[in-house]
Amino acid sequence: MTQAMINKAINFWFGSQDSLYQNAEDIKECLLSYQQPVYVITDGIQSFSNEGVISSQPDSGGKPLTAMLSPIQENQFGSQSFLKDYGVNWAVYLGAMANAITSVEMVVAAGKAGILASFGAAGLSMAKLEESILAIKAALPNGPFACNLINNIYEPIIEEQTVALYLKHQVRVIEASAYLRLSGNIVHYRAAGLSRTADGSVKIANRIIAKVSRKEVAQKFIEPAPQRMLDELVQSGKITAEQAELAALVPVADDITVEADSGGHTDNRPLVSLLPTMIAYRDELQVKHQYPQAVRIGAGGGISTPASVLAAYMMGADYVVTGSINHASVESGACLHTRELLCKAGMADVIMAPCADMFEMGVKVQVLRSGTFYAMRAQKLYELYSKYESIEDIPVAEREKIEKQIFKQTLDQIWEGTKQFFAERDPQQVAKAEADPHKKMALIFRWYLGLSSRWSVIGDKEREMDYQIWCGPGMGTFNDWVKGTYLEGPQNRSVVDITRQLLRGCAYQYRVQQILLSGVQLPTQIRTYYPEKTLI
Repeated sequence: MTQAMINKAINFWFGSQDSLYQNAEDIKECLLSYQQPVYVITDGIQSFSNEGVISSQPDSGGKPLTAMLSPIQENQFGSQSFLKDYGVNWAVYLGAMANAITSVEMVVAAGKAGILASFGAAGLSMAKLEESILAIKAALPNGPFACNLINNIYEPIIEEQTVALYLKHQVRVIEASAYLRLSGNIVHYRAAGLSRTADGSVKIANRIIAKVSRKEVAQKFIEPAPQRMLDELVQSGKITAEQAELAALVPVADDITVEADSGGHTDNRPLVSLLPTMIAYRDELQVKHQYPQAVRIGAGGGISTPASVLAAYMMGADYVVTGSINHASVESGACLHTRELLCKAGMADVIMAPCADMFEMGVKVQVLRSGTFYAMRAQKLYELYSKYESIEDIPVAEREKIEKQIFKQTLDQIWEGTKQFFAERDPQQVAKAEADPHKKMALIFRWYLGLSSRWSVIGDKEREMDYQIWCGPGMGTFNDWVKGTYLEGPQNRSVVDITRQLLRGCAYQYRVQQILLSGVQLPTQIRTYYPEKTLI
């Protein structure tokens, strides 16, 4: 042992020569032994070990210790209060995708593994939603599970009916999506679950996870509910006066999911900019309100590899959320053709396109570009909507073109079907359209935008080129990561497996970074964790 080695050592290692590893694969297994420490010994040659005794004195037989890692657990990342409040094993959840793409099967499979998943309720009839809630509750009587609540600006009655179902069946966790401002419905859900404990504190029965990408929207969920809304709910008999008083003491949401560059509704914000900003803003509001439990901040959008999971946690995320990668799973509600397209997607194979629920506002969603003409055709419809005030104003040649290529029916036929749909769902929409030709055009065009995502779910063969497939760039990143592994094809992509591999890999990448930051080099081939079929 040279003097230089002694000077570089942080301590000295004593142990069996047989427990020292120099081979790359052996070093990898050493790092994967999370329940054990890792020792890096440099004595002429660099070795790794999970065993040994450490001393500060280089007594006879001691070898220079240049780095040491403590044991870790896969579930130590993120907020421990998230685990406790939702009764889960890891600080992660599977985000909702509408039309039951985040299906009953997906929610149940995740829940049985101790993973929270949010059922994709948007777009379903009330009967189908109630049936799905009952199925989930039968399989997971004690949870964990969540259901999605999407803000419906043009059809608030749908949002109201959805909340009524959640309260009726005691759905205790909802994921609120696409909110630009609070609605009385979501405040109703929150306040209706509040009560006072024996010690006088507020008991929160109905929890809300809000997906946002803007500070001004986050503020509405971090602040208590507006008094005006609470007063209206009391006057209507939906909540009690005591519940209104308690609602003024707690935030509207328990958790804020910072939605970065994701599939579906997104502002395409980079997570590295958005997440720290939201965390700092939450801290600012927490100082103001002094809630007993601060609102947690999670990260969603692009969470698709162990490196991105670790990056989010290290930036301060209390939990992470996966989305697009679950769209291609075996439990996904999407058809096989859609899942196969997703499994082939690259990081750049996505595009922004008009969405159905906020079509009139020009709001767009991020979708898959490869294998479908949806984005191009939806954009054409929005251009026509922006240019003309009524269906009759559209030039005959242009109208015939979209009837043939997009609708495959006459617009008059589409309108008859649209009227029948809204007569059952929300008759007021028909009355408004009859009085406003531009509104009528919007409803007709929304027929295509709305059904395009449905075709992708049911696997309508004649409409494969019209599939609206929500997808973010993280799907391509995931595909690159799993290439050549058992997760490459859609047949093996179980959401539980995917989630566990991400979390296991996160812990591995954490150890790798610790080693590298200590100045110790690792063989290049083991610096990245790739999915392995057998989990520890």
